[in-house]
Amino acid sequence: MMIFGLVGTAVSACATTNRPLGPDGFPLPTAYIIAPGEEATVKFRMLDSVNALRQAGRLAPVALDAQLNAAAATHARDMSIQNRPWLFGADGSSPVLRARRAGFEGRFLGETMSESYESEIATLTAWMNDERTRAVIMDPDARLMGFSWFQESAGKLWWVLNMGAAPGFTGGFS
Repeated sequence: MMIFGLVGTAVSACATTNRPLGPDGFPLPTAYIIAPGEEATVKFRMLDSVNALRQAGRLAPVALDAQLNAAAATHARDMSIQNRPWLFGADGSSPVLRARRAGFEGRFLGETMSESYESEIATLTAWMNDERTRAVIMDPDARLMGFSWFQESAGKLWWVLNMGAAPGFTGGFS
């Protein structure tokens, strides 16, 4: 049995990796690439994850909203052009104005964004670890969510998540 263990160790030591190594000798992280055709999977994985967190917090679930998705997509691309994750568009637009331009008629509750090379789940984890962005995701009035991203050719992702309440919604469970 000891011989097989030594052979296995020797063979694995000969294996090469295409990933560059960091100063600690371990492979550097690689960019999370969203392949064409995976967009819906990524969007629904985020929706399911957000709703699992909201359910654990005894909050109502949210549904994807086409207008909030469009506003998120517009801002993700715009942040990439500006090369900075922040609330304002290159034209000075606010999150509320972008949602209105996209046709959203409900009450806009908040936006969170980031730039990373990480997955949507890693990004959601980071957002949940920050008090301000967690408050957006866990807003008790939220019933609608917009989520989108823009991925640069080198793999950098610009993520945007919007939360809103339906037109006429005044709060509480419905």
